[in-house]
Amino acid sequence: MLAFTFPGQGSQRPGMGRPWADHESWELVHEASEVAGRDVARLLLDADADELRDTRNAQLTTFVSSLMVLDAVERLGVDADVYAGHSLGEYTALAASGALGFPEGVALVGARADAMHDAGLERPGTMAAVLGLDDDKVEVACNLADDEVWVANFNAPGQVVIAGSPEGVASASAHAKELGAKKVMPLQVSGAFHTPFMSSARDRLREAIAIASIRSSDLPIVSNVDSLAHDSADDWTSLLSAQLTSPVRWKHGLLAMSQMGVTSFAELGPGGVLTGMAKRTLDDIHTIAVATPDDLDRFVEWVAGTAPPAPAVEHEGEHLYLAERFVVSPSAGVFSSAGLAEGSPIDVGAVLGLVGDDEVRSPFAGVFQSYIAADTERVAPRQPIAWLRTS
Repeated sequence: MLAFTFPGQGSQRPGMGRPWADHESWELVHEASEVAGRDVARLLLDADADELRDTRNAQLTTFVSSLMVLDAVERLGVDADVYAGHSLGEYTALAASGALGFPEGVALVGARADAMHDAGLERPGTMAAVLGLDDDKVEVACNLADDEVWVANFNAPGQVVIAGSPEGVASASAHAKELGAKKVMPLQVSGAFHTPFMSSARDRLREAIAIASIRSSDLPIVSNVDSLAHDSADDWTSLLSAQLTSPVRWKHGLLAMSQMGVTSFAELGPGGVLTGMAKRTLDDIHTIAVATPDDLDRFVEWVAGTAPPAPAVEHEGEHLYLAERFVVSPSAGVFSSAGLAEGSPIDVGAVLGLVGDDEVRSPFAGVFQSYIAADTERVAPRQPIAWLRTS
C-alpha cells in the first residue's frame, strides 16, 4: 500500500515555487490567489525567509505548494491508498482525498492561519524540539517544569516538540537535559501551537470548518489527534477543531499506517522532513520526497520499483510505467456523469461527463474503472474525475 503524506508549517522555503513556474500545475497558484485575495505567486517566488515565517504566509504557501506537487503526480496517473498530513498537512490530505475542495481548502487554511496568528499575539508562546529522549521522559520534563508547557508533537522516536509559555518551555528544556536529552532546539515560531494557548483560535476555526462543507472521502485519512483512519465528514469536523489544542501524534500515525499495510510513503510538498521521520519510526519501508518537477521522473521509477510490475506504456512522448490513469476536470463547476458502467471500453476523446457546460473527455484509451467525483459535486480544475485502466 502507498501513502501520500503532506508537510506542515516550517517546511516552506524561499523560492520554492520557482521550479514550478513553467509547469502546468502552476495554474493552482493563480486559482489560490483569486480565492485568498493575495498574490500567492509572489510569496512562492520572491518572499524571503522572514516573510514566509509569518504563520499566515507559511500555511498558505505550504498548502498550495503541496497540492501543486500532488496535481503533478496525479497527471502521471498515480494515486495513494492512504493519506496523512502533519498539522497543516492534514488539510492538504483532506483536499487530496477529495473531502475538501481546493477553493474551500484555500479559504479554510487562510482562516486557520489568521486565527492561529491572532491567538499567538493574545497568548505569546514558543516551541522547542527535544532530541534523544523518550516520549514519557519528555512528558515528565513538562510536569517538572510546573508551568504552562506541554508536548505538542510526537514526531518520531527521540524527536518530540514541546510548547507553551517562554518560561515554561525554558524550564521544561532544562529538565529534559537533566533527564538525558541529547539536544534541545528552540523553534522560530509565532505561538505555542497544539496547546491550550490556541483555544481562541479553535473557537474561530469551528465557524470556518462549517463553511468549508467537508465531505466524506472514499479513501482513509489518518488523523493527528487519535492516529486512526477516518473517512467520515462528521469525524473531520470535530477532529480539525480538536487538532489545534491537541498534540500531533505523527509517530503513532506512522505506526498505524504500517499496521494497515502501508509499506511505501511518498512525501509531497516542500522539504523532506516527514520522510526522515518515517525512516526513524519504521523499518523495511520505501520512502521518497517529491518537491520539484525534477523529482517526478524519479518518482515514477520509484513507484515502478515498489509496486507490482506493470507493462510500460508510452503516451505523448512520456515513458510511464503504470497502466492506470486519471481523467481530470477541465474547469471548475458542478460535475454530472455520463453514467458509464464499470468495465466500459473508452476511446480517446470519449465524454465521461460534464463540468458545468464543459465536456470531460478522456485523453486515454482503455477500460473505465469508476468515477471519483460524485454527481452534483463541485470540482476544481485538474481535480480527478474518473480513473481507467489503459489499453
